[in-house]
Amino acid sequence: MVRKLVKKLSACVLAAAVVAGLSGCGSVTSGKRIVRISHAQSETHPEHLGLLAFKEYVEERLGDKYEVQIFPNELLGSAQKAIELTQTGAIDFVVAGTANLETFASVYEIFSMPYLFDSEDVYKSVMQDTDYMEKIYESTDEAGFRVVTWYNAGTRNFYGKKPINTPDDLKGMKIRVQQSPASVAMVNAFGAAAAPMSFGEVYTAIQQGVIDGAENNELALTNNKHGEVAKYYSYNKHQMVPDMLVANLKFLNGLSPEEYQVFKEAAAVSTEVEMAEWDKSIEEAKDIAINQMGVQFIDVDVNAFKQKVLPLHEKMLQENPKIVDFYNHIQEANEKAKGGQ
Repeated sequence: MVRKLVKKLSACVLAAAVVAGLSGCGSVTSGKRIVRISHAQSETHPEHLGLLAFKEYVEERLGDKYEVQIFPNELLGSAQKAIELTQTGAIDFVVAGTANLETFASVYEIFSMPYLFDSEDVYKSVMQDTDYMEKIYESTDEAGFRVVTWYNAGTRNFYGKKPINTPDDLKGMKIRVQQSPASVAMVNAFGAAAAPMSFGEVYTAIQQGVIDGAENNELALTNNKHGEVAKYYSYNKHQMVPDMLVANLKFLNGLSPEEYQVFKEAAAVSTEVEMAEWDKSIEEAKDIAINQMGVQFIDVDVNAFKQKVLPLHEKMLQENPKIVDFYNHIQEANEKAKGGQ
């Protein structure tokens, strides 16, 4: 307990020192511009491995000018705090979920729409359509930052203390969701009670019975040890939500065209690495969850879950006109995948 407290205090002191030492326009050490990246995951997570590839790519080509420093485990603060630091230029990049970006550009709400993509193949094809996604990424320019690439965060599914085989099994359950109005509406539409809270609180909340379960990808079971307190994981596949690598806009605009190209290529490389590592890590997580934690994975009738929440599509489109074009673009991709044109 004492060791954990010391570790936490050390992290807080480090974060305070780093943030306090920044001038808002980046710092220079030994003639090199320090580029700081913040994210919430561990050093073994696919996103961290992708960012290591980003660092290597930049430093191999621009190492005389730039040194990339990566701060995992929310060392520089939660995603929302780190986004604010990226806005001001106190740090240069942050990995954030789309739910965190909804506050700054409402188009990102679309990723909270349940059953938006018909399959993971469609999801990946849309996200890899760089020309189209650039239009989405530029939507936060007024807020002072811009997304430069995306990371696969898998498929979100329900898990809890009891089996969830049908939508009816969710009735009366308290389920943690991201702090996104669309995610709250989705869980409530299933008949459960949505409980928005930060991700770091989920383990204790399930353990103490404050909530009955949550929804996330398989890594939550192992990396965050939720499989110790939630033994049933149901593949209802309600959302496919990417994480985004967000950059301070002034930093991007201050790069020469050649430097900008290197950072852009580094971002693309980081996504390739992250996606390959993601697939491996999911297989490993399932193996650990089943064989070491005793988690039971349940295949369900996805369509039964889908029908419960499809009316939310029309409601969200009416309430947020900014998602309509993107929604239609995704529906075209869904149709194309079915063989339609």
